[in-house]
Amino acid sequence: MEIEKLNIYNCLRDFNVPAAILDEIFSNEKDLNILIDGWNDLKNIGLKHDQIANKVSKLIMSEIGLDTDHNPVEK
Repeated sequence: MEIEKLNIYNCLRDFNVPAAILDEIFSNEKDLNILIDGWNDLKNIGLKHDQIANKVSKLIMSEIGLDTDHNPVEK
């Protein structure tokens, strides 16, 4: 489970979700469970990891009022 959390965290960072926001989500068990459940629901309907990260990052960014027109960070 810890590896899954780390993968989700890193994937969302790649899609420009600020670390401070992710730290807040991941430190709150209720928020983290909502994130993981939603992530798994999207995975179960057949979306790929990057597709899920794109959708979730846009949702997070819109909820905090930041620009949702962003591209993933190139590695």
